[in-house]
Amino acid sequence: MPQIKRLLALTAATSLAAALPLLGAPAQAAEGSFSALTYNIAGLPEAISSAPTPRKSATNEIGRRIDGFDIVNVQEDFNYHAYLYETDVHAHRTPTSGGVPFGSGLNSLHHQPYEALDRVTWDDCWINQADCLTPKGFTFHRAQIAPGTWIDVYNLHADAGDDSLDEAARRGNLEQLTAYISEHSAGNAVLVMGDTNTRYTREGDRISDFAATNGLTDAWVELVRSGDEPDRGSPALGCPEVNPGVECEVVDKVLYRDGGGVDLSATSYRNLDADFRENGTGLMLSDHFPIAVDFTWTIN
Repeated sequence: MPQIKRLLALTAATSLAAALPLLGAPAQAAEGSFSALTYNIAGLPEAISSAPTPRKSATNEIGRRIDGFDIVNVQEDFNYHAYLYETDVHAHRTPTSGGVPFGSGLNSLHHQPYEALDRVTWDDCWINQADCLTPKGFTFHRAQIAPGTWIDVYNLHADAGDDSLDEAARRGNLEQLTAYISEHSAGNAVLVMGDTNTRYTREGDRISDFAATNGLTDAWVELVRSGDEPDRGSPALGCPEVNPGVECEVVDKVLYRDGGGVDLSATSYRNLDADFRENGTGLMLSDHFPIAVDFTWTIN
């Protein structure tokens, strides 16, 4: 009889243990929202940096101010990386690939988990803007936006400069990224954010072709310009250094697409220049503008 009681107790405990994961597993959400930020944080050594503020304190301050965003892509996160992560509170962050000349300067920060990080160096570069002195390129990873719901995230820093060889290298960069997206993100929802160094108005750039080939929507074109891309060869839409607003075109871009059963919609586009200036002096914390886009998503 004691053996039967023990057997019954063991059976009951086993059944309960098997049921607990089912009872505790949260149902997959059918919809939600997230905020995204892309920011070139000017992390070159201070002696050669074009940013107007001291790089240690400015990078420290940037780390404090990005915590409100669910997904953050930074570029030029080189020699002051430790100061960024010292004050940042995101739970999931990519490890640095190193300072100049060893690292790409590309990192991503998330409040939710990510997986499958891959760093890729560009095949093409042109030395005009010292692009070949660091292994610039792009990163890929898969990011959770809610339990059970993931999107593919790309961070990039394309070749800089505006002479013909710069433009040729940059076109090669985007073609290389297109090939990678085709192979690794076929059918998936995709978010591409970073310093593209491209402008729709520049004759030698092909950001419009890149978006079209990959089925991507540029949040700035969609929300600010009602879907009307600037014409190639038209006058540049330059930004004032103070109060730039959103009508001007920046090289820091946010593009996205649906896929994998996830429908994405961009709901707001913001240039957060005023929020990322040094206390007291009012100087920019970087030499680029921080660009933020809010998204909603639904499972289809």
